[in-house]
Amino acid sequence: MSAPAPPAVVDAEPLPRQEEVLTEAALAFVAELHRRFTPRRDELLARRAERRAEIARTCTLDFLPETADVRADDSWRVAPAPEALNDRRVEITGPTDRKMTVNALNSGARVWLADFEDASAPTWENVVGGQLSLIDAYTRRIDFTDPVSGKSYALRPDAELATVVVRPRGWHLDERHLTDADGTPVPGALVDFGLYFFHNAQRLIDAGKGPYFYLPKTESHLEARLWNEVFVFAQDHLGIARGTVRATVLIETITAAFEMEEILYELREHASGLNAGRWDYLFSIVKNFRDGGARFVLPDRHAVTMTAPFMRAYTELLVRTCHRRGAHAIGGMAAFIPSRRDAEVNKVAFEKVRADKDREAGDGFDGSWVAHPDLVPLAMESFDRVLGDRPHQKDRLREDVDVRAEDLLAIDSLDAKPTYAGLVNAVQVGIRYIEAWLRGMGAVAIFNLMEDAATAEISRSQIWQWINAEVVLDNGEQVTAGLAREVAAGELANLRAELGEEAFAAGNWQQAHDLLLKVALDEDYADFLTLPAYEQLRG
Repeated sequence: MSAPAPPAVVDAEPLPRQEEVLTEAALAFVAELHRRFTPRRDELLARRAERRAEIARTCTLDFLPETADVRADDSWRVAPAPEALNDRRVEITGPTDRKMTVNALNSGARVWLADFEDASAPTWENVVGGQLSLIDAYTRRIDFTDPVSGKSYALRPDAELATVVVRPRGWHLDERHLTDADGTPVPGALVDFGLYFFHNAQRLIDAGKGPYFYLPKTESHLEARLWNEVFVFAQDHLGIARGTVRATVLIETITAAFEMEEILYELREHASGLNAGRWDYLFSIVKNFRDGGARFVLPDRHAVTMTAPFMRAYTELLVRTCHRRGAHAIGGMAAFIPSRRDAEVNKVAFEKVRADKDREAGDGFDGSWVAHPDLVPLAMESFDRVLGDRPHQKDRLREDVDVRAEDLLAIDSLDAKPTYAGLVNAVQVGIRYIEAWLRGMGAVAIFNLMEDAATAEISRSQIWQWINAEVVLDNGEQVTAGLAREVAAGELANLRAELGEEAFAAGNWQQAHDLLLKVALDEDYADFLTLPAYEQLRG
């Protein structure tokens, strides 16, 4: 069979240096990935819809009977971690713009999650520019001067830099600027993976590291199997030894929580670990059980802490599963953004972050995430106290953990209830995040928290759920579409007053308001906020 034609770049203005990323050979590689794997991707997306319909019918989930032998077999383990990924006690996350690239690599964290997914709005400039940032980082051409402050940024010596783990987009997102001969868009996951792997795999190997990835939004072991097939083909195609790729899977969907062992098994030659992606996990619970009645109604987002019984079940099962199979268990995000003006806000927040990281280290996690460089030393202290000089604590098998299906689904074990303040916050975060996303920003500081697409998904999903479950708030009001519109109109008026008429008009505030209400109020629930938002994203 002849090689497919390279994908065409459509509806995109030429970018500086794009020819360094969009080479003929690199595009040919992406075209081959698209030809081989997009049909199976499409089948798995259809399977998601079928599974969601089954959950809606039964209002339950369970561990898969057909893979019981994989879970029961004590003999298998994932491949040993390469040296560059053996100590992961603190990982920083963020988009791949030039400033973040320098700051993350210099942060003192052991790993940087270089994000093409939830922390990045997929404008063509961000997609191509992010690839350039990583190429320039590996060739030490990434120095950066802030045009506003005049401050210069430069990389520290190589030995002091974080190890890069790239997160491509999820399977559900297409890249509209790259299409095949039939005009079909290439999946964003294959674009992000393919361009990065093609340009950097050998360079990373020569530097003593390798092409490492975080896999987002995985919903089943079959989706992990597809990624494994992609890795095998990519390595064979470029003449790289199998097993060079390492992948950490985010367990950020409720369905994946029931298939952790199977996911590791499918990727075992390439698996590095699992991560507890707490925000998307809550979004997934709401999405899958949104019409399951009061039993599945989540309270305000900030009331669902990691000490909630169903969240404890999820994280402890993750640690037990990973350590049983020789994989790293990576904890969740500390999203606090330190204030330069309010020391008291920082003091209270730092104590919460410290307690969260102490809990994770004490539970057996091998590392955890932070969103800001100022949190790296704090998280490092928590894990240093437990790990000492050891790179991880995989020897803690957590055989005391016994999690059953009902434990993972015990959403109604929380005492907290939805509040009017929670509704207001969901609207505020939703509008403010979507407005920034439409301007090409995927990681946004809102009320001293780093918000990304996952938290916006929770916001709009909770509004939808509370309306459809006829929730009565703490002030006695029932959540209705009318109340949501009233709160959203109030937020828009507050933003106009806060910003001034000129700045308000220059932003995307009305557009963001309208889009939030669409995805929060439409009877047909959109699977992902970013799908209709992408249709409105310019660039």
